[in-house]
Amino acid sequence: MAIRYVHTNLIARDWRALSSFYVRLFDCRPVPPERDLSGDWLDAATGIDKSHLTGIHLRLPGHGDTGPTLEIFSYDACPDHPDANPDTPGFAHIAFLVDDVAALSQAVLDAGGSAVGELASRDVPGVGRLVFRYLRDPEGNIIELQSWN
Repeated sequence: MAIRYVHTNLIARDWRALSSFYVRLFDCRPVPPERDLSGDWLDAATGIDKSHLTGIHLRLPGHGDTGPTLEIFSYDACPDHPDANPDTPGFAHIAFLVDDVAALSQAVLDAGGSAVGELASRDVPGVGRLVFRYLRDPEGNIIELQSWN
């Protein structure tokens, strides 16, 4: 059986604003068309009566035209979500390899993101020096920025 990773879904309060954040700061690229989904088939798949969602897929950087996407959707009705922390069970964060962790950290903060922790580094024997930081996007989802020297 052939298996290929396709996408990760991120539910947003405002999919347009959040996707714009990832396009501007992380060089993600929209993959048309925008989605506007509803119907019995979606209700059956999600277990949510009268579900309706809108959004878009963003091609993640560094993987070419057939690489995985970040699927950012908004439901018409979206309950509040408790803040997640790096140790919260479940999917914890999305990570990007970047040239300058400090500079992109500041760009995330300037674009409405927030800090989780501070810039950190460590030597990994046999691999190199890791510089990384955890931040939150404008909707509170955790992002890891990392570079290796």
